[in-house]
Amino acid sequence: QVQLMESGGGSVRSGGSLRLSCAFAGNIAGIAYYAWFRQAPGKEREGVSAILNGGYTTYADSVKGRFTISKDNAKNTLYLQMNTLKPEDTAMYYCAAKTYANRHGTPLESSAYNYWGQGTQVTVDS
Repeated sequence: QVQLMESGGGSVRSGGSLRLSCAFAGNIAGIAYYAWFRQAPGKEREGVSAILNGGYTTYADSVKGRFTISKDNAKNTLYLQMNTLKPEDTAMYYCAAKTYANRHGTPLESSAYNYWGQGTQVTVDS
């Protein structure tokens, strides 16, 4: 089992920045990817960014150039630095972890992930 806990959400004005953190623990040796997803009210959950153990990163087109994913292995923490935030970034943000054994989905598809955090709310005011 792997446990994930997000923090760092909040309210910010359009154009502002936030940094989300996700502390992970448990059987992390079997984890291949970590990712951030988000879900706005009435919308499907969407992949925001993912980072593989080799350091490869991928981003949704809507956040490229504004968001940066990173991981501190010494602290067992995943980060999402979000700059130039827009009202359309308002959502519940979740971190997720994918095991090597899970062959489903691509890095930005929710079906690829086995473990999820509880989420942290990000609200961007115009």
